Amino acid sequence: MKPEDFPQEIKPFILPNHDGELIYRCLGCGKQYGIEKLLYTCPDCKQVLLIYDLKFESLKKIPGSIWRKIFDYRKMLTIPALKGIYLYHEFIGPMIPLDTVICLGEGHTPVVEANNFLQKKAGVRFYFKNDGQNPSASFKDRGMASALSYINCLVRKGYVSDVLAICASTGDTSASAALYASFIQPDVKSAVILPHKKVTPQQLAQPLGSGAAVFEIPGVFDDCMKVVEALSENYNVALLNSKNAWRILGQESYSYEIAQAFEYDMENRVVVVPIGNAGNITAVMNGFLKFYETGIIASLPKILGVQSEHANPVYRYYLEPDAAKRKFEPVIVKPSVAQAAMIGNPVSMPRVIHLVDVYNRMSGKQNVFFVEVTEQSIMDWELLANRNGHIACTHGGESLAGLVEARRQRIVGENDIAIVDSTAHAIKFSGFQEKYFEKSLPAEFKISSNPELVNAPVYIQPERLAKVPAPGKPLQGDDFDQFVEQTSKEIAKRLSLKKVPKA
Repeated sequence: MKPEDFPQEIKPFILPNHDGELIYRCLGCGKQYGIEKLLYTCPDCKQVLLIYDLKFESLKKIPGSIWRKIFDYRKMLTIPALKGIYLYHEFIGPMIPLDTVICLGEGHTPVVEANNFLQKKAGVRFYFKNDGQNPSASFKDRGMASALSYINCLVRKGYVSDVLAICASTGDTSASAALYASFIQPDVKSAVILPHKKVTPQQLAQPLGSGAAVFEIPGVFDDCMKVVEALSENYNVALLNSKNAWRILGQESYSYEIAQAFEYDMENRVVVVPIGNAGNITAVMNGFLKFYETGIIASLPKILGVQSEHANPVYRYYLEPDAAKRKFEPVIVKPSVAQAAMIGNPVSMPRVIHLVDVYNRMSGKQNVFFVEVTEQSIMDWELLANRNGHIACTHGGESLAGLVEARRQRIVGENDIAIVDSTAHAIKFSGFQEKYFEKSLPAEFKISSNPELVNAPVYIQPERLAKVPAPGKPLQGDDFDQFVEQTSKEIAKRLSLKKVPKA
């Protein structure tokens, strides 16, 4: 659809024209810095940053009803830069020219309602948002589209050149960073640092395939993150972890898409996200706050953050009901099937603390909650979900387990409708499913295999057959007919099939 074909009232807005004035603002000392160069922490007090638009108030001059039409009609445009997360350009990167936007097909992932069996089992109506259907098969592509579009903009303007983008990762971040960086080579090259043997083979294959320099080091993600921070502080590199505030901006698109998917009605909605480095829950809160402040949504949904008992620093922080007595303490993580969330010292924790306070205050009540789940429940709920039509990863299982626990605690009410985040595609973590089926998960995971959820292939070769086909050695004639007949009979017997009556 062409812009001239849109309704008159939204024609002036259908192509983004908001002249935003973005700045970094420190969450510690409050100082502000220009965005002309890459910053990750405050140069003065070393606290993390958030990006603010000094002209955000001007967005409020457009009524929420008009904004809703802008976004709904804009989905019909064929302009590549507006088909991904920058459909919401005014709220994500209004100073980034459309011709520098990188869009590889990220965003606008399906929202799929669970079937009756699964909803009854969970005790609540809910949907999965399948962020594993992003280009690199995880939600990280939202933030990378933002971060790399910004870097591309700086390159085009001549502010930077020969950029080396680097990140620490448990898998998904490295896959996404390498993919998006490869699109704008040779201006940008990428390197990733991974914890040795703590990344699934599927995830490791991704940055290797995209041509990134891949380094494995001893330890866990937190150790990798410290190395990357040291590199970003001492060398000319672009850090692509969620410490980068541009990542948070891109991930806010998750909130905008949910609002749009439910026709901007957030009443009695619960958005459930797993917590790793805490960038995603930060972005989700910030995104809904922006839509609320501009009148695009009339109420703020409940936010539910979920952590495994094997990596639970955020949950532990909020166990103390008195905010004045809370003290954040990193934890030593234990092995988790929710591998990407196996982080004991999340870099976005200061953002979480700040935004939880703002979100609850704007809601007029407590509206952000945290629950802890067992490794057993993560794995069982993931497998059960996927037996009922979904493609949830272990982190999607973690989110669903958290929703069930929140329903048990009555944090989630019987009339609430939940949107559960499956952050990656199930195939990325299929190794855990395989070990579950083989009953070979190491003891430290504290997971036992439920026979009702175990599945395995069954080899069929009827004993009475004298000959069977083999690669390069096909059967013919009576031998082949016998093979087909006897094999089909054996399978029918195993499946308890009834024979079709002959006419």
